[in-house]
Amino acid sequence: MTINEIFGYTPDPEYSTPVAYFSMEFAIDQSLKIYSGGLGFLAGSHLRSAYELKQNLVGIGMLWKYGYYDQVRNGNGLMKPEFIEKDYSFLHDTGIVFTVTVHDAPVHVKAWLLKPETFGSAPLFLLSTDVPENDELSKSITHSLYDPNETTRIAQTIVLGIGGAMLLDILKITPDVYHMNEGHSVSLNFYLHAKYKSLEEVRKRVVFTTHTPEMAGNEAHSYGLLKEMSFFYHLQAHEAKSLLGLDSDYFNYTLAALKFSRKANGVSELHGEVARQMWGSHPGVCEITSITNAQNKAYWADQTIDAALGNGDDGAIVSRKKAMKRTLFNLVADQCGKLFDENVLTIVWARRFAGYKRADLVMQDWERFLNFIQNTTYPVQFIWAGKPYPEDGEGIGLFNQIISRAKPFANCAVLTGYELGLSALLKKGSDVWLNNPRMYHEASGTSGMTAAMNGSINLSLPDGWVPEFARDKENCFLIAKAPDELSVIEKDRLENGSLMESLENLVLPMYYNHPNEWLSIVKRAATDVVPAFESGRMAREYQENLYRS
Repeated sequence: MTINEIFGYTPDPEYSTPVAYFSMEFAIDQSLKIYSGGLGFLAGSHLRSAYELKQNLVGIGMLWKYGYYDQVRNGNGLMKPEFIEKDYSFLHDTGIVFTVTVHDAPVHVKAWLLKPETFGSAPLFLLSTDVPENDELSKSITHSLYDPNETTRIAQTIVLGIGGAMLLDILKITPDVYHMNEGHSVSLNFYLHAKYKSLEEVRKRVVFTTHTPEMAGNEAHSYGLLKEMSFFYHLQAHEAKSLLGLDSDYFNYTLAALKFSRKANGVSELHGEVARQMWGSHPGVCEITSITNAQNKAYWADQTIDAALGNGDDGAIVSRKKAMKRTLFNLVADQCGKLFDENVLTIVWARRFAGYKRADLVMQDWERFLNFIQNTTYPVQFIWAGKPYPEDGEGIGLFNQIISRAKPFANCAVLTGYELGLSALLKKGSDVWLNNPRMYHEASGTSGMTAAMNGSINLSLPDGWVPEFARDKENCFLIAKAPDELSVIEKDRLENGSLMESLENLVLPMYYNHPNEWLSIVKRAATDVVPAFESGRMAREYQENLYRS
């Protein structure tokens, strides 16, 4: 069957190559809570741009009954995770139920469809095991994204990879390309191997995007456990090991994906280099190129400020920015009981909450931070937001520590409920978008792209996508990075100093004393970020550099 026969639209002949895009999470709309962070944001923008370009692409994902989690507050105002059942009347019941073998037992999988016209995205099939035919254990496979239980997580990857490939066969969709967006769907290759009988035939059809240089993000499990879980489809553990020429005791999803694929990519030029250093020495891995992440402007950009930026209308830019700040500040008042001022410079740190992203870097020299936020000459407002992994006690502890430290200050706020809707409010309502990860740990990062589309200036270390965009003091402010050879502690100390120096001596004085210079940077950033970091460019690059090559 063709995409036209199933979904009622004809692909542009330029993009007629049939592609199946597998991802554990997709951030398509605030109302569809099946994502955790940047990987989902990226996949959502990719599907939106694929739809706008009329590419012959279908998404394969998972329907998480409880989503990732709901970020709420306890009685003391601190963050706690809640798992609340979700219901989506806008999903189409395909009527398709099939079985996937998990732990040597049949698990029933139901396919739902997010139709293209619902939110303006390429068609997305979502798989669920929460059906009456399953026992409670099997139902729980698709309950929570990134379940903390190891065997449940493995079962999730089997349903996504093998189940997704089986669904395509049931639909009689035969992709030329199976695109693994991160390694979670790597089990699909064992299904394809059983179908095509050789590694060479699998590699003709499979491409792979790796998203993280963090080893913790490159999942690995013992061969024995994977075999017990039926991960290798019809192969024995030693056969899977031999097929890919692997010799360690643990099956690494990323390494296996690189061996199964004909071509792979990192998600920024810098990450491509890091990925080649990480994996390039392993025999049998494919070429690793780079395709820099991007975000969908039609979804993320405020139309009013976009028009003002396009027309160079300074008065309209300033007026709209203040209006967007007021909207954000209404939420600050509602959540935190603090009244922020639209005329005060507002800095936002907001993203997936992981240790290497250093949410508290600005607080490291506490006395300096106090002087900074209490400066009456150059007043400032600071907002934090983000979601730690729900089982990450250290991350939740840091989040709550920031809540406690910020609580006494009327100009500091920590917001909960970090999902698409809040992310958009923060980008539109911020003057400065702060990004201070440990160098070479941020594969790409995309939040600063959409901030720039909404009149916010990036203050960032030169990691991920930033070196491809940044012109210091022209379209952003760069934080000087510490020498690579120093210890982590020393790097944190020096980069805190560089961050504070930039804020105290450059960012705040320019905002208050030289508003025309500030607006010049705002306008230049908006001009430079589109089309280079708009997902239409990215979707075209995937077609040209990954799918057709």
